[in-house]
Amino acid sequence: MAQSFLRRLRRGKPIVVVSGLPRSGTSMAMRMLEAGGLPLVTDGLRTADDSNPNGYYEFEPVKDLDKPGDHTWLAHARGKGVKIISLLLTHLPERFDYQVVFMQRDLNEILASQDKMLEVRGEEKGAADDRMRALYTEHLGRVDRFLSQRSCFSTLRLPYAGVLANPAAEAARLNKFLGGQLNVSRMAGVAEPRLYRNRGEAGTPS
Repeated sequence: MAQSFLRRLRRGKPIVVVSGLPRSGTSMAMRMLEAGGLPLVTDGLRTADDSNPNGYYEFEPVKDLDKPGDHTWLAHARGKGVKIISLLLTHLPERFDYQVVFMQRDLNEILASQDKMLEVRGEEKGAADDRMRALYTEHLGRVDRFLSQRSCFSTLRLPYAGVLANPAAEAARLNKFLGGQLNVSRMAGVAEPRLYRNRGEAGTPS
């Protein structure tokens, strides 16, 4: 207990990171945190569209985590929620502590949703194949090992389907992980099963 208290004094509050593969429910998780009362780090540059009608909750500087440059924004993100795609998690500096909310979703649904989003944009599809599925599986394994081997990360795995099926229970679990100070009923009210149509069509929250 004393060691944990001293660590918090030295390093400050953890950064709450919402992560996962694209189209895994990360934007929905960010909306839950916002509804629960957690401050977020976003810039609103990527606006809502048909693929994500409730918005993306992104912060542009996150995309440069894998590049040299000014990442001082991380210090200001302590105690707040920020969305960071799983491909960039391994570039987070270990001088901060992180509470990672990792969204889990069936890979077939993720790939179908990605293809549908490309179709809506008029871009070439092709995500839903065995090669992409294998790449994602390998990537998720690497991320799991990375998170488990570093003391600066604590992780809660939040099932996308579970949130939609039982939002109150999953919201309560998320609140407990983050310290128990959030509004669980408002968090649970964010889940919208109507957007989960046909397991991967446009409109499914990312």
